[in-house]
Amino acid sequence: MNISRRTFTTTVLAALIAAPAFADDIQLPRQMSWTAYDTGSAGFNQAVAIGGELQKVAGTSLRVLPGKNDISRTEPLRQGRVDFSATGVGGSFMAQEGAFEFAARNWGPQPVRVVLINSGGGTGLSVGVAADAGIKSTADMAGKRFAWVAGAPGLNLNIEAYLANAGLTWDDVEKVEFGGYGAAWNGLIEGQVDGVFASTNTGPSYEAAAGPRGLEWIPIDHSDTEGFKRMTDIAPFFRLSRVTLGANIDGTEGFDGASYAYPVLITIDQTDPDLVYNMTKAMVELFPQYDGKAPGINGWAIENQDFTWVAPYHEGAVRYFEEIGVWSDEAQARNDELIERQAVLKAAWDKLVEEDPEDWEAAWAEARRAALEEAGQQVVF
Repeated sequence: MNISRRTFTTTVLAALIAAPAFADDIQLPRQMSWTAYDTGSAGFNQAVAIGGELQKVAGTSLRVLPGKNDISRTEPLRQGRVDFSATGVGGSFMAQEGAFEFAARNWGPQPVRVVLINSGGGTGLSVGVAADAGIKSTADMAGKRFAWVAGAPGLNLNIEAYLANAGLTWDDVEKVEFGGYGAAWNGLIEGQVDGVFASTNTGPSYEAAAGPRGLEWIPIDHSDTEGFKRMTDIAPFFRLSRVTLGANIDGTEGFDGASYAYPVLITIDQTDPDLVYNMTKAMVELFPQYDGKAPGINGWAIENQDFTWVAPYHEGAVRYFEEIGVWSDEAQARNDELIERQAVLKAAWDKLVEEDPEDWEAAWAEARRAALEEAGQQVVF
């Protein structure tokens, strides 16, 4: 359920107008830590901007720990060294699913809970390509070089989705492996690769746009319904959008593209509900203070929340949403369904651990699919 500005109730508006009482109303630790994408990324820049306002208004010092991939962003959360992670679809949806890197024996399905998502605001999630590579559409990706980032299934799957839009696969392009997101962008600038998946407003994309090769973005033909279906069969979290924000996009009419929630502020199910409630309240009620402080940060607005997304919200966040009147029966039903999905996946994982198969990867793929089908849940991957 996306919330429209028109449907905002007087109660909600009154709660947000009361934001000046923030420091008295919110109970947050004096020091907090989040993980986020690499330094310079959109997620990192937004986390720093939010932290600056937390410090000024609430006296909370937010330390942002950059992680080069989904595993490195999620491990501190799993270990309890941080309470929250500003991550992407890899660290949220893929972690929940126990898919790709999270299918390793030492990981498995994670009890991910959403706090707030950044959705909308004109930012696109696209494949940034060197202007000299001659890539104007998804069909033009054939035969070109694209970045594969180790430990970042979200980035890699999304390039696969763009390829699928044109009926292509990774077999139709040259895969160039990099150890991190920042390294992949350096590879594009230095001529090692032709395309990198990213948020259109990420810091490195602006550097690439100013570099010797220049930068363009691959659009998505909104009239090609079959192509978009192939894309969402691979990555169901994509939505068609008009992209108006980002490197070589700012100040233009933009282009037809695709997007999904990024960053996604997550925690795990066992995180203290009171802490999550207060973090959610801080994010919502401080929005006027941090809005505009980093590219794409306006997507955190409460009206941009999608309460029927692909991962469940934490009970502490739900408590706040109920308090301001934006949580619905539909949202609760979807949340319950997603929590049950996680339980199905965890039970299948635990059973397989006991069986200890020799070919873990193949066994988990089969067990995961069978468990979801038996439970009547959507099968992806």
